[in-house]
Amino acid sequence: MILGLLKIVGRSLRQHVLSTVVTVLSAALAAGLVMAVFSIKQQTHAAFVGGPAGFDAVLGARGSQLQLILNSVFHLETSPGNIPWEMYREIAEDSRVELAIPYAVGDNYQGYRLVGTTEELFTRFEYRKGVRFECTEGGRFFDPALREAVIGSVVAEKTGLRVGSTLNPYHGLVYDPKMKHAEKYVVTGVLKPTNSPSDRVIWIPIEGIFRMGGHVLRGTGTEFKPEAGSEIPDEHKEVSAVMLKFRSPMAGFQFDQMINRQGKAATLAWPISKVMAEYFDKMGWVDRVLALVAYLVVLVSAGSILASIYNSMNERRRDFAILRALGAKRRVIFTTIVTEAALIAGLGGILGWVVQMGILAGAAVVIRDQTGVVLELTQWHPALAIAPAGMLVLGAIVGIVPAFNAYRTDVAENLSPVS
Repeated sequence: MILGLLKIVGRSLRQHVLSTVVTVLSAALAAGLVMAVFSIKQQTHAAFVGGPAGFDAVLGARGSQLQLILNSVFHLETSPGNIPWEMYREIAEDSRVELAIPYAVGDNYQGYRLVGTTEELFTRFEYRKGVRFECTEGGRFFDPALREAVIGSVVAEKTGLRVGSTLNPYHGLVYDPKMKHAEKYVVTGVLKPTNSPSDRVIWIPIEGIFRMGGHVLRGTGTEFKPEAGSEIPDEHKEVSAVMLKFRSPMAGFQFDQMINRQGKAATLAWPISKVMAEYFDKMGWVDRVLALVAYLVVLVSAGSILASIYNSMNERRRDFAILRALGAKRRVIFTTIVTEAALIAGLGGILGWVVQMGILAGAAVVIRDQTGVVLELTQWHPALAIAPAGMLVLGAIVGIVPAFNAYRTDVAENLSPVS
């Protein structure tokens, strides 16, 4: 009897193949969207809040800590301003500071940011514990005294630049063909992928930013234009930010008190993870809206399953009446309809993994291009199990209504000859 009921389910799915396929696809879209929303949320949050920044804090011009971090760590924002070179030297020589690396920004190449810095970024900085930047085979880090550049892996991929290529920077952080600089830089190295914003950066000696055509230095408050062949006095130099690594957490508290609470000349963005966490908390409504949209799609899918099975009931009443006449119990008929609904939803839930991978792959391309952060397509999230299981249960629940109608099928009425 059970085998016969399963045959009825299979025949019903084949007879209504178009509606079945559409219903399964709607369930797959619902499950995949739910899984993708939560997976992307988890990975982006981890990348921006708990990702491998490598630094403890950022020192920069007085202003927003968030803007300072987005500009210096993630290379997404404009610089809030500059601070004197002397301020960088003072904090770099402080015994509480393990590492201080200056950044100077203001130029780009085809939209990819140029960051002027010192060779310490490559010789001492660890973007992950125990891991430093490395060049691919045949490359090397720049010579701070020459017009040389080291580029991130995404820059190399998108622009076609390779070791030995030359590039002319463009003024500003937004690419404008009219703002091309005369200076040429030779690419000496391509960094191995770090799966971080650094992959989207072109690193050059900080002296190159100071001497770029059209740039002026205001370290003393007055404009100073460097002359070729002459040394730039330290008092005229200025930097966009100083990336800091402290010897102990206590140093962060002390500098925060001294710079943010008592001083008025600069801003210390510390700790980086806390500032980014507060930002994500403020933007949490975006995640909630996306989740709400996903849940609405799930409800639409549930309605689709209900309509698909309910609309086929009139054609199947005679089959159920025959089964009842042959001895099938009402609860068996009821179970068959619920099983059919759960099967459709379950198939959709399984296909939802494919949909989720597709959405995640598309999002990964956009996020990598815009931020340098790489999403892992196979990273586990509880939603990958909960969503398909939830669709299965939801399908069974919505199948109760048509199953109840089948349960009440009148044998005599539905076995009467059809004229």
